[in-house]
Amino acid sequence: MQAAEIRAFVLETLAEMNYDTEGIEDDSTLGPAGVDLESLALAELAVRVEDRFGVRFAEEESEELALMTVGEFTRTVAERVGNVASAGQA
Repeated sequence: MQAAEIRAFVLETLAEMNYDTEGIEDDSTLGPAGVDLESLALAELAVRVEDRFGVRFAEEESEELALMTVGEFTRTVAERVGNVASAGQA
């Protein structure tokens, strides 16, 4: 799974959630200082990513996700996708 595909999905999902994605860069934070996702929107993004890529985020990770940049979130998802794929091959 390429990070570019995950990033494109994240931006597409944000657009579907009525967020302006113009100007969002890899160093834009997901929370209030950047994209400005509130807790419910962040949870919705996480659920959509979970459904699409087969990864899971624990409830206690929500604060951590809000502090991540788009790039960090994308890399985290890519790493988890890789771990899921590796576990499936074991």
